[in-house]
Amino acid sequence: MAKVQARKREAPRNTPPASKAKLQRWIDLLAALLSRSFPTPFEELRRDVPAYTATELDSLMRMFERDKDELRAFGVPIETVTLGDPPQTGYRLRRQDFYLPFLALAGSGRAPARAAVPPDGYRALGRLAFEPDELAVVAAAAARVRALGDPLLSADVDDAMRKLAFDLPPDTPRPDSDEHVLAETVDEKTFAALGRAVLDRKIESFNYHAMSADEIKRREVEPYGLAFLGARWYLVARDRQHGKLRSYRLSRMASVKPNRARAQSADYDIPATFSLEGHARSPDAWHLGEDAIIEAVVEFRGSSGAVRQGMKLGAAVRGSPGQRRFQVRRPDTFARWILAFGGDAIPVEPPALVDRFHAIARETLQLYGDAQ
Repeated sequence: MAKVQARKREAPRNTPPASKAKLQRWIDLLAALLSRSFPTPFEELRRDVPAYTATELDSLMRMFERDKDELRAFGVPIETVTLGDPPQTGYRLRRQDFYLPFLALAGSGRAPARAAVPPDGYRALGRLAFEPDELAVVAAAAARVRALGDPLLSADVDDAMRKLAFDLPPDTPRPDSDEHVLAETVDEKTFAALGRAVLDRKIESFNYHAMSADEIKRREVEPYGLAFLGARWYLVARDRQHGKLRSYRLSRMASVKPNRARAQSADYDIPATFSLEGHARSPDAWHLGEDAIIEAVVEFRGSSGAVRQGMKLGAAVRGSPGQRRFQVRRPDTFARWILAFGGDAIPVEPPALVDRFHAIARETLQLYGDAQ
């Protein structure tokens, strides 16, 4: 059974389904590539893909290029290689890059029967052994993701655990937990449409409810990525009207429509310097989104490196050298950031933020106090 290795640029769930003819073409192409150990020119590959023999060569090449790009977007690492003299282009799909290693359980005093030896035809694949405590950590992490309550993330983690369980024995550790984190649910069609827009780099427009002005406006954006932050999904995108990078909560979107012109061509380029992970983990994550802005004042104490760096993120407060002013859209996230200073930073205003900070501090103390 083929098990495709996950890649960073993985196509989103719930993308529009491929036609039966396209799926058959993809399967035939994968089989043709995997049956060969060396790079192969297209002229040879097409002999094993029936759909590539029914049209003239230029159209076939365009079809092949689209198939190759779409499979790559799904994480299939098809390589393009220059061959021979005179040079010609060949294509290769390494089995060890396409298939996951076969898994085994180490340190148990026994070798799982199903994973001890890969089945015939797959003996060249690697074998990865997990210690029991490592599997327990993986299972606990999966449970934590499910506890977020987001159906899309839960489906993804279930897929990942099924791949792990394919080789491992049936007594793989499963933590018992009733933990649940309340997460904001998102319309699956909206998520799928935006995920496809990110992959294809197509302009999207949608109605957006901005809480700061309590109004709904039509937005036109260039999607850069999707991020799950603070139990909410955000689209990170460039606002075409203002030319700025902004974050939009998916739950506040409606009537999402892609630019259908030149469907096979990208509408924009994502700058090479942009990092979705870096953007999502930026120190001022409390400013993401379009919630109403509150102005917060924080008093910093001490002279540690963390305090000095934290003070640099805020604006000076006249007459109070130890205080800094911040623009905040996500008070809970900001309160947790202040709490991380361990008493070297204390919110001063507004009162609602001060109250929330102390409530989170009490909840944290109670949580770890009960755990002792």
